[in-house]
Amino acid sequence: MKKSKILFVLNPNAGKTPYDWKNKIKAFFVGKNFEISIIRLLKKEFLEEFLNIEAGRLKPDILVAVGGDGTVKLVAECAFKKQLILGIIPTGSANGLARELGIDLNPTVALDNLLLNKTKRIHLININNNICAHLSDIGLNAYAMKKFKFGKIRGFLGYFLDFLKVLRLNPKMDIEMKINGEIIKIIAEMVVIANGTCYGNGAVINPLGNLRDNLFEIIVIKEISLQEVFKMIFSHAVFDINKTEIYQTDHFSMHSEEKVHFQIDGEYMGKVNQINAELLPSAIEVLVP
Repeated sequence: MKKSKILFVLNPNAGKTPYDWKNKIKAFFVGKNFEISIIRLLKKEFLEEFLNIEAGRLKPDILVAVGGDGTVKLVAECAFKKQLILGIIPTGSANGLARELGIDLNPTVALDNLLLNKTKRIHLININNNICAHLSDIGLNAYAMKKFKFGKIRGFLGYFLDFLKVLRLNPKMDIEMKINGEIIKIIAEMVVIANGTCYGNGAVINPLGNLRDNLFEIIVIKEISLQEVFKMIFSHAVFDINKTEIYQTDHFSMHSEEKVHFQIDGEYMGKVNQINAELLPSAIEVLVP
């Protein structure tokens, strides 16, 4: 019987506490009918090129991201291009897509789940020629992620403190959106392009999210309030449409006169004034519990 080939893509900097996942993975697969390879992602400037070269050389059947949402985004993009199955071992400080797919957030349990060989096809979103597997946003949250990226306090506390700093600045965006052929001019604090339902911390930003419905959602947050944040994190009650609006579509474009902060799947992408997004239906096959 032919051995399945798995390439593990390991981000050694993911999460709060370093762990020797390389030896853990090797030990786990001893005596099992799999041929495994492990590569470590180190130099950020060349990650995409490096991963594509290694995947082409090793010719795996399955690509497994060992890290957080940023690592999953990178590996998902490669798996999509090469039409490989995607696996996820969540070891990051934020593991939004793993949570969305019901993958256990205990990485050791998630490793066991790789052996079940159960898959699900999900759609992706092409945003400015980048793959989004989970959540992208423009504005306040992306700005907070930029500060968090270069900050000293890690984990949810560090992000929350940076979010509060940005919130005090009250950055508003004067934008024009095109959704389902309709032109909408609006002032907003944040716009979310959502494949999934919740952020890595469990806050539900998109109650309509479904990874298989051939639509994605645009969540326009006109005003961030403690009441709306409470709904996202705790009560999951219906949003106040005077503060938050949700649209469903398979194409989206947005223009801002001033450049605004932008992130995809936890990776800060810089400042932009134009966003173009389109659905990629049934784009990738993912190993699930």
